[in-house]
Amino acid sequence: MSKFQSYSNTIFFLILLPVLVSSTCTCTRKQDEDRNQTKQLILYKLVAIVSVLVSSALGVCLPFLVKVNIPFLHPDNDFYLLIKAFAAGVILATGFVHVLPDAQESLTSPCLSQKPWGKFPFTGFVAMVSAIGTLTMEALATGYNKRSALSKPQPVDGDEETNEVHGSALVLEPSNSSDTIRNRIISQAQYSHKTMAVMVGFFSLTSPCGIGVGIAISNSYNENSPTSLVVEGLLLSASAGILIYMALVDLLAADFINAKMLTNPKLQLGANFTLLLGAGFMSLLAKLGDES
Repeated sequence: MSKFQSYSNTIFFLILLPVLVSSTCTCTRKQDEDRNQTKQLILYKLVAIVSVLVSSALGVCLPFLVKVNIPFLHPDNDFYLLIKAFAAGVILATGFVHVLPDAQESLTSPCLSQKPWGKFPFTGFVAMVSAIGTLTMEALATGYNKRSALSKPQPVDGDEETNEVHGSALVLEPSNSSDTIRNRIISQAQYSHKTMAVMVGFFSLTSPCGIGVGIAISNSYNENSPTSLVVEGLLLSASAGILIYMALVDLLAADFINAKMLTNPKLQLGANFTLLLGAGFMSLLAKLGDES
């Protein structure tokens, strides 16, 4: 019986050996290998800085191009709605398929203690809180802008309101579309060219500056340290919540319940197709990234 127990203990130890080794060795940093990989990736990161800077600048400048009456970029165009649905699918898949799993991996790493990180689903909780926080901030900002706009004298626009004068009475029939109201409030916010240039610059430089900071600290950064894993996991969870909220609320909800979308079956079908197409392409990139 004792011989059988010794054999069983030996087999049990051999089975658990890879698990024990992986749990103890994953938290150490292979400095030589990381340094060589960093040197090889610096060129790609520099290319990423330039490409992200250019694409961000072009993307943030598109709303200003609409003001010069480019039909292709006008929000009332059906093709514009299809592009927004495709972009929403990309953003939605980025939050669910790319960012959220990485956050879960960081916060459930064996390098972290089980208490509290293994006792509570921090990934979903932080994503939920960030989505609610984004909703609260957007509601407060929209409410402030709406109150500021309503406190000023409003010019009567024949395209937006139907005025019927019966004797001395003035009857106004405003639009019921929340999206129209939002666009009306935003359109009344007049910014100087200097202010717009500053906003475009800040938006365009945010991601490139983040990549530059990552390059600067790459030699001293230990991605497997508990502090790095916690900070990375929490930030990724918050980012996932914001991306999911933006895709579902800011991009999809306003368009998919719009009267123009609901009364046009072809446009509705095309928007759903482009939404699935964008989400499918972004999910496919996650699969190709894991294989590489």
